[in-house]
Amino acid sequence: MKKVLLLIFCLISVHMVFAQKAYKINSPDKKIVVNIQTGTDLKWSVTHDGQSIIEPSVIAMDLSKHGIAGKNPKVTAAKETIVNSTIDGLNYKKDKIVDAYTQLALSFKGNYKIVFRAYNDGVAYRFETAIKDSITVNSEEATFAFSDDYKAYIPYVNDPHNKDIYETSFENNYQYINLSKFVKDTLAFAPILVELPNNKKAAITESDLEDYPGMFLQVAGNSFKGKYAPVPLTEKQGGHNNLQAYVMSRATYIAKTKGTRPFPWRVVIISSQDKDLLNNDMVYKLASPSRIADVSWIKPGKVAWDWWNDWNISNVNFKAGINTKTYKYYIDFAAKFGIENILLDEGWATSEDIMKIVPEINLQEIIDYGKQKNVGVWLWGGWLPLDKKTDLALSTYSKMGVKGFKIDFMDRDDQKMVNFYYRFAKKAAEYKLMIDYHGAYKPTGLQRTYPNVLNFEGVRGLENTKWSNTDFPGYDCSIPFIRMLAGPMDYTPGAMKNASKENFRAIFSSPMSQGTRCHQLALYMILESPFEMLADNPTNYIKEPACTKFIAEVPTTFSETIALDGKVSEYAVIARRKDQTWYVGAITNWTPREVTLDFSFLGEGNFEVELFADGLNADREGTDFSRTIMPVKSSDKLTFKLAPGGGLAARVVKK
Repeated sequence: MKKVLLLIFCLISVHMVFAQKAYKINSPDKKIVVNIQTGTDLKWSVTHDGQSIIEPSVIAMDLSKHGIAGKNPKVTAAKETIVNSTIDGLNYKKDKIVDAYTQLALSFKGNYKIVFRAYNDGVAYRFETAIKDSITVNSEEATFAFSDDYKAYIPYVNDPHNKDIYETSFENNYQYINLSKFVKDTLAFAPILVELPNNKKAAITESDLEDYPGMFLQVAGNSFKGKYAPVPLTEKQGGHNNLQAYVMSRATYIAKTKGTRPFPWRVVIISSQDKDLLNNDMVYKLASPSRIADVSWIKPGKVAWDWWNDWNISNVNFKAGINTKTYKYYIDFAAKFGIENILLDEGWATSEDIMKIVPEINLQEIIDYGKQKNVGVWLWGGWLPLDKKTDLALSTYSKMGVKGFKIDFMDRDDQKMVNFYYRFAKKAAEYKLMIDYHGAYKPTGLQRTYPNVLNFEGVRGLENTKWSNTDFPGYDCSIPFIRMLAGPMDYTPGAMKNASKENFRAIFSSPMSQGTRCHQLALYMILESPFEMLADNPTNYIKEPACTKFIAEVPTTFSETIALDGKVSEYAVIARRKDQTWYVGAITNWTPREVTLDFSFLGEGNFEVELFADGLNADREGTDFSRTIMPVKSSDKLTFKLAPGGGLAARVVKK
C-alpha cells in the first residue's frame, strides 16, 4: 500500500513539474529579470539587481464564453525577440528615443497570447487575442504584488458627483502612505509610485489604451489590483453648464470589442535614482505608431489664455470680457512677444450648442486679425456638444481658420469615453485640427498614435489656486516624477502674482500662485507640455517684460532632455536642449535648499547664460527675483539658493 501511495505521489509530482513551466527574460543590461510561471494560474514577477520589485502576481482576463485567459494556461509556443532600435520623437522631449528591449511572446491554447517586455528602465506585458468575430471582456486581473507594506504616492479618485465611482476629474493630491493605509473600497488612478528599499521606485501605469477602459487601482494586502469601469448603459446630461454625461447604469462587463486585437500594456517603470523618473519614455515607446501620414501642419507652441486670469486686463479703452475687442487685445499681446496662439475658453459659444456663437464675439474677425499678426486661434468646447455635432463643428471652424480645440469635462475613462478620444482625434486630423484634452484621464500614448493630440490635463493644475489653499509647491515637485511618466500635462503655469505660504490667498477672479516667480518660470522647463499656456493676463505680463520674454522664448518641444537631479516631492532639476540652446529649470517644495548646476552637459565651447534666480527677499515677497547674464562653460559648477517654494530658470546659448 505504501509503495502504491508513493508511486501515485511521484506521478502527481512529475505532472506538476511538467504542468508548471517557467520562462524568463532579461533586460538588455541584464539588471531586470522577468519570470513567468504557468501553473493553475499564470503569474509574473520582476527583480532588479536581484531585488524583488514585483512578487509573483496573477495575470488573467475573463473573456466570457471564450473562457478565462490565464487560467490553467497551456503554452503552445514561446518566441523570444531582442530589439535594439530608435524611435523618432514627434512633438516630444527628445528627437531620438532608444527602443531596446527583450520580448517574450507566449502563445496559449484558446487563441490568445501574452507578450512580455523587459527594458532597462521597466517592464510591460499585454494580452493579445485571435478570436473570430467580437468578444466580451467581463473583467481583467492585473496584479502588482510587493514583498512588504511599502509606502506609495497615491492619488485617490476624487468623486465630485458622488454618483459613480468611475467618474472623476483625474486630479488630486498624492497621499504618501503605506499600502496598508489605503482606504478600503477606494479607487486610485495611475500612475502610482511605490517606494522600495535601496532607493528604488516602481511606478504602475498603462500604455496603448484603445477600445478598452482605463485601469484604476485598489490595494489588497501588499498588492495593487486593476479595476475597470464597466461599459455605460444609460447616461444623463448634466453637470457644469449641462456639458457632462453622467453614467446612470453600467453593464456587468468592461468591454465589447474585436476578437482579434492587442490589449493595453500593463507597465511598471523602475528607477534606482529618483531623477531617472524625470526622463522616462516607456509609455511613448509602447504606444502605437502615428496614424497620420502628413504631420507637417501640426504645430506645437505657446498660447495666451483667458480663463485663469478671468479676462482681467486693464489700461484699455474698452470693457474687458468675452468679446471681440478683448480677444484682439490678446492677439496684440501674443504677437508682441512671439506667442503662437490665443485660446477662447468657455463663453464664446452657448453651452448647449457649440455652433451658436454669442453675439459679443465676431469669431471670423478675431481669426482674420490673428492671421494678420501670425497668431493662431484655438477654441474651447465641452466634449458632449462637440460629440453631438462633430463633423459640422470641425468642418465649419476649420474652414474659418481655427487651429485646434481644447476639449473639456470628459471625466471618465470607460470604453465609451476612450473611444471618443480616438474617434475625435482621428476626425480632427482629417480637418487638420489640433487637440488639447482637458478634463482628461492620464495620457497612455495617444499623442504618438495621433500626433495632433498635443496635450492632456489629468493633473491638479494651477487653476486650482483659484479656489484651493493646499500645498502646490510640494505637488509641483511630485508630478514630474509621477504623473509626467504618463506623458504631457496641461498644468497651465505662468502666474505673475506670486505669494509665500503666509501671504497666499485663493482668489477666483484675481488669482496668484504659491511660491516664487522663478518657480513659475522654471515650470516651463520642468513640465512637459507641447501646447503650453501663459495663464496670467496680458496686463500682468506687460508689467514684467523680462519674465514674459523669457517664457515666450522657451520651446514646448525639445531635441534632448537630461535629468540633472531630484527627489520625489522635494525638488527637481532638468535641462532641455532645443537645437543648440539649453534651457534649465529647478524647483523646490516649501523647504529652502541649495542646488548645484553642473554644466558638463554643455560640451565644448564658450556659452552665455541668462539666469533668473530667487531674490534675497523671495521668502517673503514671491515676486522678488534677480536676472543675471554671465559667461559659463562645461567645467563650471554653480550653486544657487532656492527660496521656500522657489525656483531657478536659465537659458544657455553658445557664443
